[in-house]
Amino acid sequence: MLHQLSEFSDDWKSRKPLDQGRARRSGVLVQRMIRSRMKRISACLRLSTLPIALLVFQGCNALNPLCGSARPAPIIGSLSASTITFAQVQQGFVLTVNGSQFVSSSVGLVNGTTQSTLILSSTQLKITITTAVISAPGTANVTVSTPSGNSGPLGCTSGGISHALVLTVT
Repeated sequence: MLHQLSEFSDDWKSRKPLDQGRARRSGVLVQRMIRSRMKRISACLRLSTLPIALLVFQGCNALNPLCGSARPAPIIGSLSASTITFAQVQQGFVLTVNGSQFVSSSVGLVNGTTQSTLILSSTQLKITITTAVISAPGTANVTVSTPSGNSGPLGCTSGGISHALVLTVT
């Protein structure tokens, strides 16, 4: 048994030192292995940039290629009348709202209540205002709402409510 151990312990002495050719080939092999691993890591990093971009730029529909069904938030520019009489409201006043980014699903709201809405174009719609929403003279907030599209879980912003314009009822 002692003889076997001495053979094993002397085994390292019998190994030949690396000559220049073997050392060079060994170094080249190590370099190739490192390059191969670096290429794999680089490929993984490139593949991971899209999900990272989707997380970072989730509100930026232009940067997210999955936001094709996102609807724009409406923008109100002006009302056809800024002041109307209560008698006009009692008759069912038709108010024209001018702006941009109106879509077929956009609706007009008066004081937060959805009104009968007719979309004329992407820049104009008509709202019928009745006593159901305005019961006395005063002021009313007019907004336009567009519901979100089919892009909620994709990190896209879609739809929304415009800023309000004030309609005065005398």
